[in-house]
Amino acid sequence: MKSKFLPILLTGMTLGTAWAIRGQFGHEQGAAWAGAIGCVFLVLFSNKKEWISGGLKAVLLGAIGWGMGGMMSYGMVVGYGKSDSFLNVSYGLLMMFIIGGLYGFLGGGLFGLGLQESSSGKKIAWHRLLVEMCAGAIIFYYFVVEELGILMTPPRSEAWGICAGAAIALAYFCTRNSYSASLKVAIYSGLGAGFGFAFGEFLMVLGMVSEIKFNFWNVMEYSLGFFGGIGMAYSALTANFETKKSELPVRSSSIAWPVFGLMVLIPFIVWHQSFLQKDLLPAYEKAIPGNSEFWASMAVLLAFLGFLITSISGFIFSQKWQNSSEAKSFDLIKWVGLILFGMYLVYTFLITGSYLSIYRPEQFLYLVNFGFVVTMIRYCTMDIATTVFQPKKAGYLLVGIVVTLLILAAVAISTHGELKGANDRFGAEKEVRE
Repeated sequence: MKSKFLPILLTGMTLGTAWAIRGQFGHEQGAAWAGAIGCVFLVLFSNKKEWISGGLKAVLLGAIGWGMGGMMSYGMVVGYGKSDSFLNVSYGLLMMFIIGGLYGFLGGGLFGLGLQESSSGKKIAWHRLLVEMCAGAIIFYYFVVEELGILMTPPRSEAWGICAGAAIALAYFCTRNSYSASLKVAIYSGLGAGFGFAFGEFLMVLGMVSEIKFNFWNVMEYSLGFFGGIGMAYSALTANFETKKSELPVRSSSIAWPVFGLMVLIPFIVWHQSFLQKDLLPAYEKAIPGNSEFWASMAVLLAFLGFLITSISGFIFSQKWQNSSEAKSFDLIKWVGLILFGMYLVYTFLITGSYLSIYRPEQFLYLVNFGFVVTMIRYCTMDIATTVFQPKKAGYLLVGIVVTLLILAAVAISTHGELKGANDRFGAEKEVRE
C-alpha cells in the first residue's frame, strides 16, 4: 500500500489532529506544540537522509513559526462568518484566510529554512533574519494599524499586523538570499492553512445549521491543520533544496538546544499556563460532577509528571544522539515525534477530563488519528519529483482560493438566517453576541 502521496496525506492528518488538540490550550505555546508535531512527522514521513542532521533544528524553527501566529485574535472574525450578509460573510472568510495564511507562512517558512540548512550544510544567517523579522513586525504594525488605522478585528487585538510584518520580512529574506525552496514551503503552507481556516469556518456554520451535537469549532481547527499540513508537506517534499556537495554526512554534534525547546520549554509553558486547578474545575464538573475538585487536582499533578517524562526523555535522546549512526539518529527523531504527539494527547484528555466521561466525543477521534498515522509511517515512500518554485502557479492557486471562498460565502448565507454569535462589521448596526 505504498503511495507517493501518503506522506502528504499523513502530514495533513497529523497537523490537523495536533491543531485540533491545540484548541484546548491556545496562544503561542499551544500552536508551537502542534506545529512541532506536524513538522517532526513530516521529517519522518519523508525518509530523506539529508534532513536527519538538522531535522530537529528545523522542527523547532517550524514550531516557533507556527507558534507566532498564536498571538492573533480571530474570535470576532469567526462571528462575521456566521452573519446573514454576503459582504460580512465574505469579509469573515477572507480574513480567516489571511489569519490562517500567516500561521502557515511563518511556520512553513522557518521550517523550510531549517530544511535548507540541513540539506545544504550551509549555515543560514539566523541573527539577521531575527532582526529583520522584528523590524518588519514593528514597522508594519505601527504604520498600517496605528498610523493608517487599518483594523481587522476591532475592538480585539490587531496582532495580525505584527505577524504580517514578520512574514513580509521572512519573504524578503528568502528572496534576497535565493532560498526559493524555503519560500515555496512558506507560500504553500500559508495557502493551505489559510484555505483550511476559512473552509473550516464554512463547515462550522453548516454544522450549526444542522444542529448536530458536535464541537464544530474543533472541526474548524482540524481543517486549518489538515490543509496547512498538506500544503507544507507538498511544498517541502517537492522543493528543490540545495544538497551537500560532499558525500560525507555532516551532522550536528548536538541536538541539545532543539530538544530543550521541543521537549522542555514548550511543554513547561503549556503546563504552567494551562493546568491551574481553578481553570480545570468547570470541565471536570461536566465530566464527573460528584468529585470534580479531586480529579482536577490530580490532572494538575499528572500533567506535571507528563512534563517530567517528556523532559527526561529529551535529555536521554540528546545523550544518545552523540556519535550515533544515521539509522539510530532517525529512530531518535521518531521517538521525539511519538512522545510529543502522545503527550499532547495525554494533555488534552487531562485538561478536558474527557477520559472520565464521553461528554467530549471528538477527543477520542484524536486517538484514532494517532493510531492510523503511527501505523502508516512504515508505508511511506519518497518518489516525488522535485520541481522549481513557480510563483505564477501559486498566484493562480491564490486566485482560485479567493473565488472559492466567495462562492462558499454565497452558499453559507443561503442556508440560514442570523446565527448565535454572529457579528456584522458592515451594513446595518446589529448586536454583537459573544
